[in-house]
Amino acid sequence: MPHYTMDDLLYLMTQLRDPKTGCPWDIKQTFSTIVNYTIEEAYEVADAIEREDFQHLCDELGDLLFQVIFYAQMGEENGYFDFAKIVNNLVAKLIRRHPHVFPSGELKVKKDETEQVNVSDLDVKASWEQIKKQERLQQNKTQLLADIPLSLPALKRAHKLQHRAAQVGFDWSDHKPVIDKIKEELKEVEQAIATGKEEHIQDEIGDLIFCCVNLARHLQVDAEQAVRQCNAKFTRRFHYIEEQLAVNEQDCKSSSLVEMDYLWRQAKEKGL
Repeated sequence: MPHYTMDDLLYLMTQLRDPKTGCPWDIKQTFSTIVNYTIEEAYEVADAIEREDFQHLCDELGDLLFQVIFYAQMGEENGYFDFAKIVNNLVAKLIRRHPHVFPSGELKVKKDETEQVNVSDLDVKASWEQIKKQERLQQNKTQLLADIPLSLPALKRAHKLQHRAAQVGFDWSDHKPVIDKIKEELKEVEQAIATGKEEHIQDEIGDLIFCCVNLARHLQVDAEQAVRQCNAKFTRRFHYIEEQLAVNEQDCKSSSLVEMDYLWRQAKEKGL
């Protein structure tokens, strides 16, 4: 079986995009048309990791890498950048953001820099954020929240917005006031429901969810990850309901909520 390299992958991409002999689907793609595929591939990587399916993780990482190669090819065709520039910029940025590992600002570590550096995880995070702040200033991104991508999943973006604002002191002192705020927002949801106005209800539910993300952040819980785990748990338990009903030649449509809730509790007791 052939042993392919990165060079082979780059060459393959040029052939897929060749205007005369390439693949029609690949040729017609643009930056905007493959964005959704990129997001999908990233989620498939996350899914494989959560299921600890490391055999398929290798393939999923390959699919995600292919997205980068695709962008690189289109970038080169349009004269924006190429794969070499992507790699160069990435390495330069990582060296810049890890001064505790590369104090000389070069990739090659000098002999007198090989001793273990006594730096904590908190020190690294603080340094990372400071360096990113300097980078934003150099890019004329003076607004604190300006570079947080709109395309991020909503819960992830909420977390980043709150985290960034907290860096300048716009934050609760601990999680207790956040819980009080959640109770306040829940009452406002109830009031909005009473009005019957859909836009008002949606707005208040958004506030409630945003506050829940804030609570998760204060408790050092990744809200996006927590909801994904909850989704997986719901799926497992619902599958259990379907399986148990099938044993008695039933399905969800022919069963009552009481019957399904009983099976749900069974699944919960079984640790599903």
